[in-house]
Amino acid sequence: MKFSLIAETLKIMEGTTKRLELTQHLVDLFKITPPEIISNVVYLLQGKLRPDHEGVEMGIAEKMAIKAISKSAGVPVRKIEQEYNEGGDLGQAASRILEQKKQTTFLTEPITAERVYDTLYKIAELKGTRSQDMKMKYISSLLNDASPMEARFILKIITGSLRLGIADYTLMDSLAIAFTGSKENREALEHAYNVSSDLGRVAAALAKGGIDAIKNFQVSVFSPVRPMLAERVKTADEAREKMGLEFAAEYKLDGERVQLHLQGERVVLYSRSLENITNYYPDIVEKIIKSINAREAILEAEAVAINEDSGEYLAFQELMHRRRKYKVAKAVLQYPITVNFFDVMFVDGKSCLDLSYKERRKLLEKIVKEDSFVKLMPKTIVKTNNEVEDILENAINAGCEGLMLKQLESSYRAGARASNWLKLKREYRNELGDSLDLVVIGAFFGRGRRTGRYGALLLATYDDKTDTFPSICKVGTGFTDESLDQFYQILSNKITLKKNPRINSGLEAEVWFEPEVVIEVVASEITLSPIHKTAMDGIRKGSGLALRFPKFTGRIRFEKTPENATTDQEIISLYNGQKRVVQEEKQNYI
Repeated sequence: MKFSLIAETLKIMEGTTKRLELTQHLVDLFKITPPEIISNVVYLLQGKLRPDHEGVEMGIAEKMAIKAISKSAGVPVRKIEQEYNEGGDLGQAASRILEQKKQTTFLTEPITAERVYDTLYKIAELKGTRSQDMKMKYISSLLNDASPMEARFILKIITGSLRLGIADYTLMDSLAIAFTGSKENREALEHAYNVSSDLGRVAAALAKGGIDAIKNFQVSVFSPVRPMLAERVKTADEAREKMGLEFAAEYKLDGERVQLHLQGERVVLYSRSLENITNYYPDIVEKIIKSINAREAILEAEAVAINEDSGEYLAFQELMHRRRKYKVAKAVLQYPITVNFFDVMFVDGKSCLDLSYKERRKLLEKIVKEDSFVKLMPKTIVKTNNEVEDILENAINAGCEGLMLKQLESSYRAGARASNWLKLKREYRNELGDSLDLVVIGAFFGRGRRTGRYGALLLATYDDKTDTFPSICKVGTGFTDESLDQFYQILSNKITLKKNPRINSGLEAEVWFEPEVVIEVVASEITLSPIHKTAMDGIRKGSGLALRFPKFTGRIRFEKTPENATTDQEIISLYNGQKRVVQEEKQNYI
């Protein structure tokens, strides 16, 4: 398949922000893509080579890409840097440079999608002292044979700057339409994706075997399952309304959610965002096999830092000291943990997702052997509101964040945020009672002491119905000088020349970002807003919801994807709960 067909599609897609148009362009592309390479085409459209959990990275910095352009075009590095700085887009700069290329070369090998993918994969596999030189040669070989437009998008893929404003849901819509004729079949694709976390694999199965092949997707070890998420509630009464007469209450620990995959003596750990985090927890890898009574299994747990002397739970920030490329062994000794198991997804060849919570918990208790390192998450069956309050108090006193409430007959809904699971934290009268996880979508330059850095960030919630990020507030408090420097570095490669089509904001930011970074924020209350777009028309026609006096807590949620951020529906729930508390206080006062 000619790579030019992909490049032409990408060029057209860059010129629109309308989701329906983006979807149709992808449908047209998928229809002409051979089934044997459709997985690779899907990966390229995602700006990757393999699913994230496999950790395959090209490792190409902009400086190396610029040198490769220089070598291919016979143009000084300085001139390319000048073009890049003027336009802010390296792919565009390369395209303009190559159009002016004086020395032409004879095409010895056509630029196909297969060649582009295979070459990039070879680049990703290169290691060692000469790897940088070899990477340069591979990139140059592609650019030598590529047209200016092809080169533009090859470089965008290589440098991770392919910003199309499409999410996984858009790709699934397009695949469903292209291969089944109906968007309605997206649900089956979504299920397959939720249990495999590999959209390329889903696309290949669909293109080769049709919808029946998709429906047969099963959970398998070392393919992480997209985790089930919980809705939040503010009070025991609200929980009772949603959960019914009888349900389970588990402690909610302030740690890192870990999905553990075990087969024989091999152990692999994935984070909530499905990143492979095995290297950060060598103690789990070393100790866990003797504690699990199964040949193969997929389990969920919370890894929590502890004070070994007192047994006290420590804050999440302490655990994050393990997130080091080097000196991990030292961090393991400094920040010991316990592993607290709370669910099971797969055991000895059988999926557990369709089992009820009650059945999964019973199985979990059967296969997990507890000791000082391995624990079962404390659980109580609740029958009255008073019990919830008592258990919550016990959880808080034990150093927990709150409770997870789970319906006894509920199945495990991979990738879903459902009311079958609720999270209840300590309630505060004068504040929201809970922190919010919000997505950074834009920024405003600082003044005075903050000159040269961002002075405030524009934040958004996640609307899971429209797959968009509506704005909710502008936050400029809670930042230290160090955190402002950190944000400037983290966000530098997230900058976009135009607003991502998934962003919905009434404020015009001075800088727009790809919606990728999630941070934790607290606020005094939620108010109606004519500017911000979260829950627009959900409470009042023409009004969204905004945070009053938002403040950054100092916590960047590296373990969360933007789709795991606080949803607009959660904001509505908090707003309604807030109103109820105010009304109750007025009645008590009267």
